[in-house]
Amino acid sequence: MSTGPGTVSAPAPATPTPSTRSSMFSSLKIRNYRLFFLGQAVSNIGTWMQRIAQDWLVLSLTGSATAVGVTTALQFLPMLLFGLYGGVLVDRLPKRPTLLVTQTAMALTGLALAALTITGQVQVWHVYVAAFAVGLATVVDNPARQSFVTEMVGPDQLQNAVSLNSANFQSARLIGPAVAGLMITGVGTGWAFLLNGLSFVAPIAGLLLMRARELHAVERAPRGKGQLREGLRYVSGRPELIWPIVLVGFVGTFAFNFPVYLAAFVDDVFHAGAGTYSLFNTLMAVGSVAGALLAARRGTARLRVVSTAALLFGLIEVVAAGAPTLWMFAALMIPLGLFGMTINVTANTSLQMATDPVMRGRVMSLYMMVFLGGTPIGAPIAGWITDTYGPRAGLAAGGAVAALAAAVIAVILARTGGLRLSVGWRHGHPSVRFVPRERREELAAAA
Repeated sequence: MSTGPGTVSAPAPATPTPSTRSSMFSSLKIRNYRLFFLGQAVSNIGTWMQRIAQDWLVLSLTGSATAVGVTTALQFLPMLLFGLYGGVLVDRLPKRPTLLVTQTAMALTGLALAALTITGQVQVWHVYVAAFAVGLATVVDNPARQSFVTEMVGPDQLQNAVSLNSANFQSARLIGPAVAGLMITGVGTGWAFLLNGLSFVAPIAGLLLMRARELHAVERAPRGKGQLREGLRYVSGRPELIWPIVLVGFVGTFAFNFPVYLAAFVDDVFHAGAGTYSLFNTLMAVGSVAGALLAARRGTARLRVVSTAALLFGLIEVVAAGAPTLWMFAALMIPLGLFGMTINVTANTSLQMATDPVMRGRVMSLYMMVFLGGTPIGAPIAGWITDTYGPRAGLAAGGAVAALAAAVIAVILARTGGLRLSVGWRHGHPSVRFVPRERREELAAAA
């Protein structure tokens, strides 16, 4: 616990990891979290509608995958520049009032972009400004939402709630892109922006209806100098925090640029329209929901799951890059969504459970800064490779980087944890796994 400005008296006590599986929807029994979940369900649909409409609007205005990458980069640039400062603020501020402010700001941005688009005045720089404004709000909103989950459900239900949050977001991806595709082709992108702005009424109402007395009290960090450096020292001294963040950074920067990759595949490879773009996103969401629900049933958040999922995610991207037909490419979106969500949920949960509550805002802001803030670097690079060498080369390069990073960091985590790679036969089947060093001879003898 924090004993004063700029000091931490002891290493973070990791929250005990449950050893048994829990009910898939157990955290929804908590009223405050149920209100939060329902509000986010509505808002997330609007968010996905805006994402699809925004990407398609920029592509329509410019005809350039690079411009789509620039838009994505601008939305996540504030996280890269100010993410750690957002975490310091979140550790100091009460989470619920903070979320009321950030959600209202994002609602107003959506409504402004809707007005410009519906009236026919929109230009690409308007979209750039709106994306950057949403990014500024996200700097505080994201770590605040991540940290607020613990206050609503407590440590025992943390993994379940984090997993359901991800399932919520990805379930909205099943509805939002489909509705956005219909609206873009039917009445225009502006109406998708309008519905997104109005959708924020739901989470704001949910926050206002919560019972403050039922929230789990979490100590807030006092104001003081050096809190940003304190957070970085805290993470750098703990391998169980720093290496998952590094891995997520590589994956987020180079492999998660789907607005660039999918728009380019639709336009340049398969010569299709907005409906196909929505289909790809919807199929990826199916896999993501499956990954999140599987995580909700798991009783543990193991780092080896993160590295294995990242390795498979990268390899499947490489395979998808060479898919010869639209339907084969579309089918691969499902496992991409599943393993991508497994990376996100498991890394998120393991970090929160291993972090002292008074440091959680800074740790989660660093995580989100690396995961989302890498996009301003990766998205323009992905757009340039895609425009110069083709969509297949861009997607393959992103997947290769993710797979290589996963393999290297898995070895580092294994060595840090005193593990060695064991290759042999076990119960008549080939076995490749990491085991404690002292058990190596035992396993070799048993084989």
